[in-house]
Formats: sequence, structure tokens, C-alpha cells
Amino acid sequence: MGENRLSKYSFYAIGEILLVVIGILIALQIHNQNDLRKERIREIRYLENIRTDLEINLQEMDRYLEYRSASIAAANRVLEHFEGRPITDYAAFNADGVHIYEWERFWQHDNTFQELVNSGNLALISNEEIKTSLLDIELLYKIMKSEEDHYRFDTETALYKPLYDLMDLRPMVASYEYRMSNGSAGEDVDLSGDYFNDFLQSTIIKNGFVMTVLELSKLNGQMQEIKRRTEELIALIDEEVKR
Repeated sequence: MGENRLSKYSFYAIGEILLVVIGILIALQIHNQNDLRKERIREIRYLENIRTDLEINLQEMDRYLEYRSASIAAANRVLEHFEGRPITDYAAFNADGVHIYEWERFWQHDNTFQELVNSGNLALISNEEIKTSLLDIELLYKIMKSEEDHYRFDTETALYKPLYDLMDLRPMVASYEYRMSNGSAGEDVDLSGDYFNDFLQSTIIKNGFVMTVLELSKLNGQMQEIKRRTEELIALIDEEVKR
């Protein structure tokens, strides 16, 4: 009887131990699931913020592509006059030239991406395709910024400096402001062929416009690739958020 009782108690003890272990494992599983759920919520929030940044970038890229395409067209019109085409509207010719001088860098909105990287939370992005795409686009931006630096050097060397040395800029600026503001600013300056004579004889300035066409076209090509990759990334994020 003693042996039977001991066997029975041992069986009960083992059963209770198993129940405790199972209970602990269930509790750990619930805890892990809660942690995973919280991480997923953080990941979705990051993805939604990244998507917002990307949409802003797309809008900005459209604006830059339009402006830079207009600058390329203006530079080509100016070059036609360097090649001998007569100028019939000096105010329009001047506006084309000034349009080239007004250029700006593109700055992407990537606050969320930078926060992920700097905080060490990039690993929160579980979709490897999204993570890789983010890093690839960031690299494309760096390549484009390098080309912008190259364009800035050429612009300062072949357009700004020779123009400042050669021309009295006040009539150019006054005429441009008057034209762009429909007469509410600037001055209706009577520009003439004599005013632009030295300008059109400058090989350096001509080369500046040649490089403008070349480099802005390259920048537009780079930006169009970034835009394409950005649109693909937005589609990936939308799929991931819905999952």
C-alpha cells in the first residue's frame, strides 16, 4: 500500500510540475506575442511616416523636374543666339539667361529614415525588400548630390564669375523682375544688342550654357530614376501595411 501511495503521489507531483511548466510556457508565449504586437505597431508607424516623407519627395521631384526641364529649354534657346540666330526680343532673351542662374539643390525629406538609422531601429523594418529599397534610394540621392556639386562648380566657374566680371547686372535683374511680376516690380529696361554684345562673344559663358544642358539633363535622369524607385517603394509599403 505504501508503494502504491508513493507512486500515486509521484504521478500527481509530476503532473503538477508539468502544469506549472506549461503555464509558464503559455505566459511566455503571451508575453512574446504582446512584444511582437507592440513592435509591429511601431514598425507600421515608421512605415506610414516613411510613406509620408516619400510622397512629399515625389511632389518636390515633380517641381524640380519641371523647373530644370524649363532651364534646359531656356539654355538651348540662349545657345541658338550664340550660334548666330538674331535676337528679336531682348527681354525674353535676358529672362532665359537669368532663369539658368536661378538654380537650387534638391533636399529630400528623410527624417523618419534618419531617425531609424540613428536610433538603431532600422531592424524594426521586417520586410527586407523595403529595407533594401530605402538604402538603395538613399545611395541614389548621394550620387545625385555629387552631380549637383559638379554642376555648382561649373556654374560658378563658367556662368557666375564671367558674368559678374563682364556685365552690369542691374539692367538684367530689373528687366527680369519686371517681366516675371507683370510690371509690379523691377523696371521696364530697354535692353539692346550693344548691352549683350560682349556677352554673346564670351566663349566661357557659352560653354556655361552648354554644360547647363548637359548636367541638368543628367540630373533629371537621376531624379527620374529616384522617382521611379520611390513609387515602387510606396507600393511595397502599402502592401506591407495591409498585411
